[in-house]
Amino acid sequence: MASKRQAGERRRRRKEALERPQYGWIWKPLLAALILYLLVVLGLGFWWSRTPALDVTQADGPAADAGTSADVVTGVATVDGLSGLVGTLLDKPGGYLRNDLAPPGLWLDNMPAWELGVLDQARWLSQALPALAGSDASALDATRKALEGDADDWFYPSTEHRLEQARVSLDGYRQALAGGQVAFAGDAQGLAAWLNGVARGLDDMGRRLSASVGSPEALVGLDLDTAGLPQETPWYRVDDVFFEARGETWALHRLLEAVGRDEAARIEAAGLETSWAALTAELELSQRRLWSPVVLNGSGFGLFANHSLVMAHHVMRARDLGRELSEGLAAQVGAPEAPAAEPDASASSGEDEASASPEEAAEALGAEGAGESAEESDGENGGEASEAPGDDAEALAVPEAGDAH
Repeated sequence: MASKRQAGERRRRRKEALERPQYGWIWKPLLAALILYLLVVLGLGFWWSRTPALDVTQADGPAADAGTSADVVTGVATVDGLSGLVGTLLDKPGGYLRNDLAPPGLWLDNMPAWELGVLDQARWLSQALPALAGSDASALDATRKALEGDADDWFYPSTEHRLEQARVSLDGYRQALAGGQVAFAGDAQGLAAWLNGVARGLDDMGRRLSASVGSPEALVGLDLDTAGLPQETPWYRVDDVFFEARGETWALHRLLEAVGRDEAARIEAAGLETSWAALTAELELSQRRLWSPVVLNGSGFGLFANHSLVMAHHVMRARDLGRELSEGLAAQVGAPEAPAAEPDASASSGEDEASASPEEAAEALGAEGAGESAEESDGENGGEASEAPGDDAEALAVPEAGDAH
């Protein structure tokens, strides 16, 4: 009992000491400031983790107010689309968070993973943009070099600094396009090469998402070699891979809308409007709202969903559509033109037949056995004609995805 009384007395003395005027004015405000700081950081963390809406128009590019006359210039929409991605990384709530060294950016991981996915798509388009332009695009080298830096750099030149350099470079190229100083005169080959690279990136992302799935039987419908999957994703990294895939598909949807406006004529000429629309629709499905507060990794028809598996299905479907578009555009580039001599030859043949005299025609019709020789000649010509489509089909064969480069 004496020991209990002594312990209670010590606690009472410590409490009285903290309640004295010389101490009370210190710890109470500090505690209040700490609680307020945690509440502000928590609120900012929720706000900064909200991904931008998918339906933002591409007119929010850096030079969108340059006038409607520039909108009809080929290439402006593509450059604005890429510039819009860079601007989103810089101007969204919280700015670029991946290299933050202080809370709340230091505590967040979903949004930094989303930013990496967007940055990857921006890098792929910046590398393919000279081929898409089809002309002297040396001004785009600064954009490509600025986007190739480390995504985690915080010391000068930081990632934000390089992103701003890329945006300035794209602004200058956009103004040159609108003013007519440079021309965006690419062909379908550059577009096919970009789509082929996008398809390869989606294939890699699909494999990473599939590595988060615990049961290989669930991957049967994904057209994947389960033996070649990466190492299984740790449970604490599943959400990072998921949000990186969300960032890639979000950015690709934005870029497809922009590039589709510039390349509408080539897409229509190749008969790929339906596939292009299907690809954008598939990417839009991958951006449906995530109702769960965490990324779940369930199995089958169990109680919990498997968000990585659902995202993998959308990504692999988008990969297949990207390959289809790439192969279709590459086939259009490699299609041989019809020789101009054939219509002239047929026309001259018709004129010769028409100019034949009636006596010659009667003599030919009256000759014994002429009908049989004509049938044999027709049979031989028919055999040659039947071989021509096979030769044309072989010449029009769709190249492999790697040939798009």
